[in-house]
Amino acid sequence: MKTQVAVVQMVSSDVLAENLARAGSLLGQAAAEGARLALLPENFALMGRDEKAKLTIMEAEGDGPIQSWLAAQARRHGLWLVGGSIPLAAPDGRCYAACLVFDPEGQCQARYDKVHLFDVDLAGGESYRESRTIAPGGIPVSVATPWGRLGLSICYDLRFPELYRRYAGAELLVVPSAFTQQTGEAHWECLLRARAIENQAYVLAADQGGRHQNGRRTFGHSMVIDPWGQVLARLDQGEGVALAQIDMAFLQRCRGSLPALQHRR
Repeated sequence: MKTQVAVVQMVSSDVLAENLARAGSLLGQAAAEGARLALLPENFALMGRDEKAKLTIMEAEGDGPIQSWLAAQARRHGLWLVGGSIPLAAPDGRCYAACLVFDPEGQCQARYDKVHLFDVDLAGGESYRESRTIAPGGIPVSVATPWGRLGLSICYDLRFPELYRRYAGAELLVVPSAFTQQTGEAHWECLLRARAIENQAYVLAADQGGRHQNGRRTFGHSMVIDPWGQVLARLDQGEGVALAQIDMAFLQRCRGSLPALQHRR
């Protein structure tokens, strides 16, 4: 089975309505070019001027304008839509960074809350403390699609291969992200290709890609990678859509000729 997939790259602003309008246009482009599965980046709806901005738009699970928008987009374009990440309310006043998956009827089929939080101090004084506003999730989540199991993760999760081993056997892995320019230049592609190779799965990675109003620079280079580790599609910087064809027969040939997943001990 061959299927067209799309990763959507954005340079999200601090204005929710503008971001939704732009994301909708890009999803329409992806659908017009034949995509049946599309992935939005992390924080697609808002890249605020400070860490607390996301709390002003957080929603209760199953109730809110961003979730309604995602459901409507999936229905309108007939897509399996992986909604990057959006802020859903946590009990302690923080939010979860939640990745929601909608089917073409607009029904939410899965929710994954980002497990690993980006609390780091990088060179040059670049510093992040996601745990101040985001509560960590606790469990891996995968979902059945017409093309096999799809394992969910978000951005910093990419550095923790043990998470993806919990998805061993899944045909698809998604990594919606807002990777920094500094860490992206060093590690983005090699980590993505490693996750594809070691799990013999297609990896879809949608990143933010440009200069944001808060001064942050994100790396971009959204891409689709096959189970042999080859990059099938790539978009460097700026907004746009990268499309590629995934082939489940090719995936099975990879797993059959080099059955590494069966050789684990």
